[in-house]
Amino acid sequence: MIDIHCHILAEVDDGPKSWEVSEEMCRMAVADGIEHMVATPHANERYNYDREHLTRLLGYLKQRISATDASRTLGLSLGCDFHLSYENLLDVMAVPARYTIEGSGYLLVELNNYGIPVQIESSFTKLVDMGLVPVITHPERNPILQASPQRVLQWIELGCAVQVTASALTGLWGERAWRTAEWLLKRDAVHVLATDSHDTKHRPPVLSRAREEAANTCGQDVAQALVDDNPRAIISGQALPYFPQPARKT
Repeated sequence: MIDIHCHILAEVDDGPKSWEVSEEMCRMAVADGIEHMVATPHANERYNYDREHLTRLLGYLKQRISATDASRTLGLSLGCDFHLSYENLLDVMAVPARYTIEGSGYLLVELNNYGIPVQIESSFTKLVDMGLVPVITHPERNPILQASPQRVLQWIELGCAVQVTASALTGLWGERAWRTAEWLLKRDAVHVLATDSHDTKHRPPVLSRAREEAANTCGQDVAQALVDDNPRAIISGQALPYFPQPARKT
């Protein structure tokens, strides 16, 4: 399995508060069957995103786990949890490689829980026209999209992909998030499952349970695509092998 969304770097955002916790998260991920993790620090008004500095920190984490069993089976790369604001949009259009998952044209895009810009379709279209693939993160946890999940189907038709939080499928985020995740799954509107892990206790790096839940809903082949085939394509900069047209059933 491959995890394209996790807060694994210590002391840079609301993720782990120490490098010891970062190391333990790496060990937990390997024990769960994860072979590659993309570190995705926040890029928003609260947390400054300095790609060069974060690249050095990723190298530091690789050094810290180099003497552990995790280092032999866990790959690490860098992306970001990109908040779709006006300022960020201008910057990513000027320097897309600053924010994308390294070596690819995939950009994790986080939407505000309290308001979605009226021009969001235009923003997505601009990114797609640049050759980027916006990957909308955890729409099932967004209160606005919980009330209107059909909007996500429209964005997929524009060329966006969708990433659902693994623990939302196992009930951690409550019934509304779980129901929205299931609604999207049943309409072929989920392309990746990721942990969005922040620590070892409350939001751990575990994908296997969600893979089992997805298999119960949409079958083993699709579940495998969500945790392996598609995320593997993303970190390789390839087209998603599983990208069906969303089903607009009632």
